[in-house]
Amino acid sequence: MTEDELKILLEKLIKQSRESEWVEFKLNYHSAEEIGQMLSGLSNGACLEGQPFGYLVFGVKSDNNTIEGTNFKPRSFKYKNEDIEHWLLQRLNPRIDFRIFEFNYKNKHIILIEVPAATNQPVKFLHTAYIRIGSITRKLNDFPEKEKKIWSKTPNIPFEYEVAMRKLTAEEVVKFLDAQNYFDLMKLPFPSTRDGVIDKFISERLILKDDKGYSITNLGALLFAKNLNEFENLSKKAVRVIIYKGKNRLETIKDQIGNKGYAIGFENLIDYINDKLPSNEEIGKALRKTVSMYPELAIRELVANALIHQDFYERGSVPVVEIFSDRIEITNPGKPLIMTMRFIDEYQSRNEKLASHMYRVGICEEQGSGIDKVIFQVEVFQLPAPEFMATENHTKVILYAYQKLSDMNRKDRIRACYQHCCLKYVSNEKMTNKTLRERFKIDTRNASIASRIIDATMKADLIKHEDQENISKKYTRYIPFWA
Repeated sequence: MTEDELKILLEKLIKQSRESEWVEFKLNYHSAEEIGQMLSGLSNGACLEGQPFGYLVFGVKSDNNTIEGTNFKPRSFKYKNEDIEHWLLQRLNPRIDFRIFEFNYKNKHIILIEVPAATNQPVKFLHTAYIRIGSITRKLNDFPEKEKKIWSKTPNIPFEYEVAMRKLTAEEVVKFLDAQNYFDLMKLPFPSTRDGVIDKFISERLILKDDKGYSITNLGALLFAKNLNEFENLSKKAVRVIIYKGKNRLETIKDQIGNKGYAIGFENLIDYINDKLPSNEEIGKALRKTVSMYPELAIRELVANALIHQDFYERGSVPVVEIFSDRIEITNPGKPLIMTMRFIDEYQSRNEKLASHMYRVGICEEQGSGIDKVIFQVEVFQLPAPEFMATENHTKVILYAYQKLSDMNRKDRIRACYQHCCLKYVSNEKMTNKTLRERFKIDTRNASIASRIIDATMKADLIKHEDQENISKKYTRYIPFWA
C-alpha cells in the first residue's frame, strides 16, 4: 500500500466507535507475546466477522481513538536476538502473511499490521488460538461455537492468486511484466494490441481487473516480473547464488542475487550456475571427455523444485544455490510436505499454480517425474547419491562431486543403493546385485562388494527382498521398504 492509502485506511479504522473483533489499537510496545496473541485473535476475529483482514495499529489511544504516535519500530526491533517479525511468524500456525507498515500521519509515527483472516482453521500462537471478544483477547477454546464457525469457513485463495501490486493501468502492467517473454515462452503469437496482451494475462490470472484498475497477482510477478524488487512482498523471493573458494563457507568468491521473474530468468540462472561449476576430464569409466562435473538436467530440475516447492510464507529466507569445490547445496524455504525418503516416488506441491506454469513454459518436468530423472543422471555421471534433508524451516538437496566407490563412506553407499532401488522400482524394474554393480561400475569378479552394500542397506531397513522365499543372493531382486 502507498502512504496515501495507509492514511485513508487509518482514518477509516479510527472512525469506528470502538475496537472490535478485527481492529486493535495500542500506543506502544508491551511484549512480543502480547502481539502474537493479538495477531491470532485478530485473524480469527476477522474470519468470523467476514473481513478479509484484521488490523493492529500502534500509535492510537484505544479509549478515544486519538492519534498520538508510537515509539515502537518493529523493523529494527530485536526480541531474543531475532527480528521480532520473524520471531512472530515462526510461532503462528498456520503461518499467515501479515504485513507491517510504518508511516507518518500528521507528523505522528504509526505502525499498522495487516493480518489476513483465518480460513479453514483457527490461527494459533504458541499452540493456542485466541479470539477477540469486543476489545478483549481471549482463548478461543473458551468459545467452542466460534471455533466451529472458523473450521467451516471456505479455504483461502492460493498464495499465487493473492495480489502483489494494485491499482495499475494497462500501460503500467506491461511496464512491470515482461509480455514479450511470456508469449515467447508459451510459443504464442504476440497480440497486435495491448488489449490482447491484457486479456491473455487476465485469462491466466497473472493479473486481475476491478473497478479500480488492474492488479498483478503473485503468480504474474513471480514468473514474469521484469524486476522483482518492484514488488514489496516478493523482492526477497529471488534466487541467490553463492560461490565459495573451497569446501566451506570461510571465503566467498561471488554472491549474486537475481531480480527477474522465475520464468523469464530461469535459463540465465542455469547458464550462470553451470558456468561456475567445475569440469572434469574423466568421470569414472563411462565418460572420458571434458564435461561438467554435474549433469545439467539434474541442476535444472533441482533448482526448479526449489522454486516450486518453497514456502512463500517463510520470511527472511530465499532459495539459495551454494557452490563449493566438492558439492552443490540447493536450499529452499519451508519443510517438505512429504518425507525426504519418498521424493523419488511421491509428489506434493504447495504451489500448484506456479508448478503448472513452470511446466507449461518448459522449465520443469511434469508432475512427479523430476527426481527420478535426477537420480538417473547422477548414476550416469557416477556421482555419489544426492542427499535430501529437511531442517526446521528449510529443505536442502546436496549434489556431490565425483568420488570413487572406495572413497565413499558407508552412509554414502547405503543412500546410493536405496535410491538405485527406488529408481528401478518406479521404472517398473527391480534392483539386483548385477544392476547395483553396473551403477557403481563394480567388476563382476568383485560381486561381493555389491552384496555387502545391499546387506548394509537391508539392515538399515531401506530395502527388502521382493520374494521372501528366494534366499539366493545371485538371483534375488530387491524393492524399496515402502513398496
